[in-house]
Amino acid sequence: MRTIYFDNNATTKVAEQVFEEIHPHFCELYGNPSSMHTFGGQIGRKIRQAREQVANLLGCDPGEIVFTSGGTESDNMAIKGALTAQPNKRTIITTRVEHPAVLTVCRDLESHGYTVVELNVDKEGLLDLDELEDQLDDDTALVTIMYANNETGVIFPIDEIAELVADKGAIFHTDAVQAVGKIPLNLSKSNIDLLSLSGHKLHGPKGVGVLYVRKGTRLSPLMLGGHQEAGRRAGTENVPGIVGMGKACELAVENFKAENNKVKSLRDKLERAILKECPDSRLNGDPENRLPNTTNISFEYIEGEAILLMLDQYGICASSGSACTSGSLEPSHVLRAMGVPFTAAHGSIRFSLSRYNTEEEVDFTIEKLPPIINQLRELSPFVTKNA
Repeated sequence: MRTIYFDNNATTKVAEQVFEEIHPHFCELYGNPSSMHTFGGQIGRKIRQAREQVANLLGCDPGEIVFTSGGTESDNMAIKGALTAQPNKRTIITTRVEHPAVLTVCRDLESHGYTVVELNVDKEGLLDLDELEDQLDDDTALVTIMYANNETGVIFPIDEIAELVADKGAIFHTDAVQAVGKIPLNLSKSNIDLLSLSGHKLHGPKGVGVLYVRKGTRLSPLMLGGHQEAGRRAGTENVPGIVGMGKACELAVENFKAENNKVKSLRDKLERAILKECPDSRLNGDPENRLPNTTNISFEYIEGEAILLMLDQYGICASSGSACTSGSLEPSHVLRAMGVPFTAAHGSIRFSLSRYNTEEEVDFTIEKLPPIINQLRELSPFVTKNA
């Protein structure tokens, strides 16, 4: 059975060109980039090349790139490093819809005496910038707000937010894990101080990420030890991961038009058909201001996990907005923050596409999904049956 993969916001296929770039660095080019000998020196050059490739995608200076183990470490490094560098400030501002890599860290810091403000979103998942401006004060050390939501794809006005934060003298961090490679970035013209990204979200390998640190930004290192990454992140570099990350960023630049044309067109076709063919379905999030690859749709009165299990029988991979599979009866914290009704939030499905998806795959899913929804509705005790 073939696999139709519509779960690219969870992770992506490693591009063949990335794999080819990585492969020699396991058994052939295995030197330590910190070594003085020529064999190690050539590895150091590969890391410098990767740093330039990442910087080119982000529109920044290569010296502002710090390689990490992934998005979670980058988020932790940004948040904790910014706070440690400002011991006299004790307030953090974030949102209710952040990824757990940010939200869990902030809530843990709250238990250690920090004040954490979680901004609300409206029914389309958008922020009220007036609320942010009202909360900013002289005690604000850090504002951390995601660039694009991983569940709905909704994009926040990050450059405008960064400008507000800069005017108040606080540090601004954005988790851009879902945004990088999908929407244009030019950090040289932005007030963003810190930005996180992850290799496996843009067809690179798992286990590698980046934290962009704008020149002059106060940041204490999270990892102490050696001199690597200009003293900002100790530990022998993950050379295969870093080389793969660089190549993935290079490919993202080359494929940017495809991401915003082909992928968006396939997403729109899939979305329109589902909303048309499946009664009592609804789109979650702003229909315009979102990533080109993401759609989040709720189906009233049925469980998202049941939909996923039946899609899986046809080899179709998507994800649920409900946390039921982790042992919780609570739906997604993002959908709850948006005020999505309980009967719809439990039946939410996220489809996230990539440049490797095809129109044939979309057509197949359009053929199989409506009968699945109808079958589950017939079994649902919450749907009123005709007499």
